[in-house]
Amino acid sequence: MKSRGRPKADTAPVMVRMPTALIEALDEARRAEEDLPTRPELIRRILEEWAAGRRER
Repeated sequence: MKSRGRPKADTAPVMVRMPTALIEALDEARRAEEDLPTRPELIRRILEEWAAGRRER
């Protein structure tokens, strides 16, 4: 199981403003996950999945 919180790897913070509707959609997606990830963790997962898909092209 992955630990929650700030990743230990070489990282940098990224601040992003989102419309309320997008945040609500993100929260719905969080609730659908078994482990209820934080918003930042779910965004990381979504971006990792997106990046993996781009590498497969």
